[in-house]
Amino acid sequence: MTEHEKLLRGENYNSRDPELLGMYHRARKLTRELSTLDSQDFAEKNRLLRELFGAWGDESWIEQPFWCDYGSHVNVGRNTFINVNAVFLDCNTITIGGNVLIGPNAQFYTPNHPIRAGERMTGDPARPFLTHAKPIVVGNNVWIGGNVVILSGVTIGDNTTIAAGSIVTHDIPANVLAMGQPARVIRSLD
Repeated sequence: MTEHEKLLRGENYNSRDPELLGMYHRARKLTRELSTLDSQDFAEKNRLLRELFGAWGDESWIEQPFWCDYGSHVNVGRNTFINVNAVFLDCNTITIGGNVLIGPNAQFYTPNHPIRAGERMTGDPARPFLTHAKPIVVGNNVWIGGNVVILSGVTIGDNTTIAAGSIVTHDIPANVLAMGQPARVIRSLD
């Protein structure tokens, strides 16, 4: 099994694997090209985003700057808006539905490590630490406020709002307002 396959299965993988490093460098190249475009060059911006991401929905928009590890694991639905300084640590898939609003400085973290240093550090310079990653899924019509952090393995249901500054550590159902650190459901939005 390749390190990329392990990554997508949520197993420990070697982030220094040549295939993964190649994907990382490809993403750096494409994000650099995106950052140099004129803000009105919509056709080239969308072409590069479709090359970078696994899926890039029609009518979607992303502000510069933004960061991703690989890009190819990020799938964005139609008519989604992603504000400045988004961070997509896409060491597993990040799926964002349609009609989603993502505030500035939102962060999506699919990777994780053992909490104890003795379990996390391997002593091998070619693979210095253990890493595994779980997917993040954001449903349709979701609003994610500014400075929200979404952790590994989280699913956010359709029509939900995550208040600014929240840290989402577990699944949030559809049709609710959630906030806090960690985020918890405050009320229904039905």
